[in-house]
Amino acid sequence: MVESYIVEYMYVWVLLIMGIICGVAPLLISVFFAPRHLYSKTRETYECGMDPYGTAWNIRFDISYYLYALIFLAFDVDVLYLFPVATAFDKVSAARGISEILIFVGILSLAIVYAWVKGVFTWPNRRKAC
Repeated sequence: MVESYIVEYMYVWVLLIMGIICGVAPLLISVFFAPRHLYSKTRETYECGMDPYGTAWNIRFDISYYLYALIFLAFDVDVLYLFPVATAFDKVSAARGISEILIFVGILSLAIVYAWVKGVFTWPNRRKAC
């Protein structure tokens, strides 16, 4: 009887020790194998392989970038709501499920039409005169 408890606790201890080893091992490996000195290029900001120029405060972005980002975020979250509807589609009648999806996508389409009417999707022509 006592031996069965010892065996069951051994499973717990082995899993606990393996979990600690798996958590600490990457930290120890990075300490042992990481380079000891950093080059000046390592401390620079990475910009897609291009050498950075100026400071981050010198760049001004157009408001249209933010509008695109907000529209993307809205549709990304809204599409996320379609997954639960798709998983529960077999639990409701076909007419009700399709009508609910069409209403939902219709409201999303109204958001696109509204953004289009407001001129969000048109880029201003910004050519500098020479």
